[in-house]
Amino acid sequence: MSQEEPVAGFAVAVVREDGRWRCDSMGADALNSLDSAITELRKLRSTGAVFGMLAVDDEFFLLLRPSPGGVSLLLSDAAAALDYDIAADALDLLRVDPPEDDDDELWPEGTLDILADLGLPGPELQVITAEVDLYPDQQLQMVAQRCGFADQFGALLDRIQQ
Repeated sequence: MSQEEPVAGFAVAVVREDGRWRCDSMGADALNSLDSAITELRKLRSTGAVFGMLAVDDEFFLLLRPSPGGVSLLLSDAAAALDYDIAADALDLLRVDPPEDDDDELWPEGTLDILADLGLPGPELQVITAEVDLYPDQQLQMVAQRCGFADQFGALLDRIQQ
């Protein structure tokens, strides 16, 4: 997809501060540009956790977590880099080559323990990414449930999808 075409999906910034979760919509450009998504997340000042959850075109999701030393990320399906600029940018940032065109195997790429300190260990996130019968929004709902912000996430999605 070229960056001029709008990308379907949603981008959510998740903040945990003083033991409370907050979910907010990110700008539309976050789905088109990995740099835009990272920049928007870096602007959120918090003493707690800050990360982004992007569901792109009912195909894959990205988890992004900026830190002072860079950004951790997880791309749920490395093959998405063949069709989506933002996924290709994620693999570039990870310094991973995209899969071959004829490779139809689904695998995540990046940091599986990106949310381990928030209650979602890497092996459990691996299981979620392997749920190929689920759409990305359903997989992210599982992430939200496991980390403890399912109510806030669900309420935001209800507002976005109206």
